[in-house]
Amino acid sequence: MDLLNPIDAIFLATESREHPMHVGGLQVFEPPPDADDDFVRVLYDEAQAATDVRPRFRRRPGRLLGGFSSVVWSHAEDVDLGYHLRRSALPAPGGDTELLDLVGRLHSTLLDRHRPLWEGRVVEGLADGRFAVYVKVHHALMDGVSALRLLQRSLTDDPFDTRLRTPWTMARPEPDGETGPGLWEQLRKALPRIATGAGAGAAAVRALTEGRLELPLSAPPTMFNVPIGGARSVAIGSWPLQRIHAVRRATGTTVNDVVLAMSAGALRAYLLERNALPDKPLTAMVPVDMRGPGDSDGEGNMVAATLCNLATDLADPAARLHAIHDSMLRSKQVFQQLPQWEAIALSALLMSPLGVTLVPGFQALPRVPFNLVISNVPGPRKPVYLQGARLHSNYPLSIPFDGQAVNITVTSTADTLDFGLVACRRSVPQLSRMIEHLDTALAELVAATTAG
Repeated sequence: MDLLNPIDAIFLATESREHPMHVGGLQVFEPPPDADDDFVRVLYDEAQAATDVRPRFRRRPGRLLGGFSSVVWSHAEDVDLGYHLRRSALPAPGGDTELLDLVGRLHSTLLDRHRPLWEGRVVEGLADGRFAVYVKVHHALMDGVSALRLLQRSLTDDPFDTRLRTPWTMARPEPDGETGPGLWEQLRKALPRIATGAGAGAAAVRALTEGRLELPLSAPPTMFNVPIGGARSVAIGSWPLQRIHAVRRATGTTVNDVVLAMSAGALRAYLLERNALPDKPLTAMVPVDMRGPGDSDGEGNMVAATLCNLATDLADPAARLHAIHDSMLRSKQVFQQLPQWEAIALSALLMSPLGVTLVPGFQALPRVPFNLVISNVPGPRKPVYLQGARLHSNYPLSIPFDGQAVNITVTSTADTLDFGLVACRRSVPQLSRMIEHLDTALAELVAATTAG
C-alpha cells in the first residue's frame, strides 16, 4: 500500500455523484498521410496488448486497519484493459457537436473505485479521417501538470517513430509501489512533512491576520456560484499562439495574462447577455505549480492558489488586461514571501470552503473568495506524434465544484492555444457561447493593443 498525501486524500474523501473528482484530456489526432483504413483499430489493438501496467495505474482506494478509506492506495494485481480502454465511433457527420456530446457524458460519470482510477476512450469517425483520445484520471492520482508531462513523454517529435508508448506502461523516476518502502515506513517519513505542513498553515494564518500578506478576498456572487448537479457540458476552442504573443509583446504582459484577459472578456460578455454581470469584478483562482527542481511528478498535488482580479467591471479590453497583469503581480508577491509548504498551506486555507461545502449539512457556509478556477498548463512546444499521427489539439478538462459551476483550463499544442471548458450542464446553459465570446475577446485585445 501507498500512503496518500493530505491534499490527494481530500479529493477522494469529498467525491460524490454530483462532484466527480477526475481531470481529463481530449486529444485530437491527424493520421499520417499513408495511413490505412484500419490505422486506428491497429493502434487500439496494440494499446490493448500493452499489459505491463505500472504501479501508478494500478492504484485504487484501500483501507487502513480495515476501516479508514481515502488514506492509502492499494494496488490491483490484474488490470482489465478491456474495461479501462474502449473504442467508440461517432455518428455522421462526426463534428465537434457529436464529439463533445460523447465526451460530456463520459466526463460526467464517476470512476469505479473498485478498479484503478483511470479510463480511456479511442474515438473514430471524425471529419477528415481524424480520431480522438479521451482520458480521465482521478485528481488524487495526479494533477494537470503531471498528466500533461506524462502525455508529452508518451508522444514523440519524430513523425516516423512508430513505437507505441502508452501512459500506463511508462516508468517514472520513483519506486514502484510493490518494491518501495512499506506503509509504516512511509508513515514514519511522512510525519515530519505533516508537522511541517501544520506549522506552515499556522504561519500562513499568522501572516494574514498580522497584515503582512494581502489577498483579494471578496468575490461577488454570480450565476456560476451555485450548487451544481452531476451532469457536465464541455466546450473547446483553439487559437494561434502568434496572436496571443502579439498582444503580449505590445503590452509587456505575459501569455497567462492574455489567457486571463480572454477569459475575463468572455465571462463579461456571457454574463451581460444574460443581464447577470455584477458591478464588482469577478475573481479567479489561478493554480501555480509549486514543484521544485527535486520534486517528481509522483509527489501528488503541489499547487499554490493565486487569486486574480479579472476586472470584468471594465469595458475597455486593454485596461482590463493591464488590471489583470497588476493583480497577478500582487498575488505572486504574496506567495514569493512564503516558503513552498507555507504557500501550499495558504492555498489550502483559501480553498477550504470548497471542500467543506461538499460535506452534507455545510452548504450554508460563507462562499469562497473566488468565482471560478482558470488554469494554464504548458504543453508541447513543437509538433508531436503518436505512431506518426500528429497531435492537432489537446483540450484539458477539469473539475467544476459546488459553488464553482464552470472551469476554464488551457494548454498549448505546438503553435496553438487550446481551451477546455467544463461546466455544470444545468447551471451554465449554452456553454458553447463562451467559445464564441473567447474569440471575440481575443479579437478585441488584438485591435486594442496592436493597432498601428
